[in-house]
Amino acid sequence: MLFVATCIDKENALALRMATRDAHFAYVRDTGAVRLGGPFLDAKGDMAGSLIIFEAEDLDAARAWHQNDPHKKAGLFTHSEVRPWKATANFCEAKL
Repeated sequence: MLFVATCIDKENALALRMATRDAHFAYVRDTGAVRLGGPFLDAKGDMAGSLIIFEAEDLDAARAWHQNDPHKKAGLFTHSEVRPWKATANFCEAKL
């Protein structure tokens, strides 16, 4: 089942994001759960949050996956939410 995590960074938290980025990417690689993800950007173009579409068995497992993300564990987010998600359109042929 697919889930989406929407996460908003705390104000002035870019240094914390960068300090935990390698651990976050290792977690993503090691768990193999993420299908698509990337940062939200602020007006200056700096990373300021995340949107992650990932796979988990159920909502409890999805919430547990999110809680164990190094970004979440480090206290990067002022707000984050995990919700079930269903893909209904796929335009992956478009250039990103």
